[in-house]
Amino acid sequence: MWKFLVIILSLLTKERPAGATKPNIVIIISDDMGFDDVSFRGSNEFLTPNIDALAYNGVILNNLYTPAMCTPSRAALLTGKYPINTGMQHYVLVNDQPWSLPVNETTMAVIFQEHGYYTSLIGKWHLGMSRKVYTPTFRGFDYHYGYLGSYVDYYDHTLLQRSENYSRGHDFRLNLDSIHDQTGAYVTDLLTEASVNLIKRHDYDAKPLFLMLSHLAPHSANEEDPLQAHDLEIEKFSYIKNPQRRIYAAMMSALDNSVGQVIGALADMEVLKNTIVLFLSDNGGPTTGLHANTASNYPLRGQKNSPWEGGLRSSAAIWSTQLEKLGSIWQQTFYIADFLPTLASAVGIYLDIGSLKLDGLNLWSALKYGYERVEREILHNIDDIDNYVSYSKGKWKFINGTTQEGKYDDWLSERIDSSSWDPRSLNYEEIIRNTTVWQNLHYLNISPSVVNITKLRQAASVKCLEKDPALLQACEPLKGPCLFDLDNDPCEQNNLYDEQHKNSKIVLEMLERVDILRQQVHPMNNKPGDRRCDPINYNNEWTWWEDILENGATELASFANNLKLLFVLSTLALLR
Repeated sequence: MWKFLVIILSLLTKERPAGATKPNIVIIISDDMGFDDVSFRGSNEFLTPNIDALAYNGVILNNLYTPAMCTPSRAALLTGKYPINTGMQHYVLVNDQPWSLPVNETTMAVIFQEHGYYTSLIGKWHLGMSRKVYTPTFRGFDYHYGYLGSYVDYYDHTLLQRSENYSRGHDFRLNLDSIHDQTGAYVTDLLTEASVNLIKRHDYDAKPLFLMLSHLAPHSANEEDPLQAHDLEIEKFSYIKNPQRRIYAAMMSALDNSVGQVIGALADMEVLKNTIVLFLSDNGGPTTGLHANTASNYPLRGQKNSPWEGGLRSSAAIWSTQLEKLGSIWQQTFYIADFLPTLASAVGIYLDIGSLKLDGLNLWSALKYGYERVEREILHNIDDIDNYVSYSKGKWKFINGTTQEGKYDDWLSERIDSSSWDPRSLNYEEIIRNTTVWQNLHYLNISPSVVNITKLRQAASVKCLEKDPALLQACEPLKGPCLFDLDNDPCEQNNLYDEQHKNSKIVLEMLERVDILRQQVHPMNNKPGDRRCDPINYNNEWTWWEDILENGATELASFANNLKLLFVLSTLALLR
């Protein structure tokens, strides 16, 4: 009898595998989302109830900064480094270009994989595809389901690069295999379904899960049909007068539903309590110009591919039961490269930041306990092709030069009047509290009774300077440098780089620091397009054309050598 009881007790107290004790990590990335296109920032044009519920129950990262474009942003996230230190600082990687995130860079996926995590990328890669070794499963991901290039059509999963007159190419894969069985299905739904299925089939006792869900939404698709959503979803936003903005709202609604389904799946599997959930956008939205999707970065200046806050500041939130100030706004300045050391620290992975040469800081303790005392410097960029510098330290931001000859330098977005508000905004708090995200997260929160939605929403809304425009000094970056006090002027309205400030201690220190950082700049990796990539040559697929061509050349050379050998042997035989 006693022996039987001892066996039962040992089974009850048996330690679970080490993997089961480490927190899971789920990172959800939106692509080209506007700063003001999540309703927790205060806009009522359309609501994002699930994202808002995550934000209010978690911690709103009020001052998260990213690079201003997709490729540099993803490189910074995965390496923990400034793009200038990996050669990723200029523009994006276009599908026909034979370069990548350097293969000697250690990615976040590699680090988590080496520490026992099952690492998965679902969705966009955009860090190299001309060779297999550039692709996700060679860069630390155990699993990839999605596309390798910059974007695809939401339904047929192709990209048409018209600027070079390439043929239309399909770009959707399961690991290294091109798949067509889901052609016609909406990409946002596909990526969501794949994420939910992965969450439900994963063995959490064997390994903790690292999932990066990198959405296409709300990035534009091919030029002939850039904004795409389900007709029924678009009808929900019939009150929006601008037809393109109406489709964008539907695209955002699908993204919001995805967040709800992913968190719901984690709850269903009873692993949500032991999961860190992060939502962010890779950069500001493109209101106008190339790949414009009508995104609103209100009230910030600029947009994607610009040095202004509208291109660099991301709307983001994080949730974990480890955080002691859930239901709050964290004002600490935070850079996307900080996520690598910060999340590693959160799960007990020690990183030698010095030997790894990380630019990212481990701010986990500050985030966990909610203090905001780190004066963070951020080198937003040094781009010697576009010839501009953007750097900030603490509340000060310095800009010299700009992109696209100043096309994106203005305040490009505004909020619509109440006649075109989402009807649900009349019952905003009720809508948020009735989401399954709210119910799943709120139940697990440490202090569930203290969440004040109205107060948090007001605090997350950015307020511009209320000053007579005549008293403000304009910033014209093509004519001279600009200096801003972001604490008091988050909308970059008043240029303080004048006779009084240009020789001040803060400006001189910033200029000196930029010069030091410039000395360590990695040469740009960018290469011109290679016309041999044309999908028509590879069964209408975007693929690793450099490998295919080299393998073909090797096979041809081998065939030629075999012919020569055969000729020699035949000649010798005749001579005998």
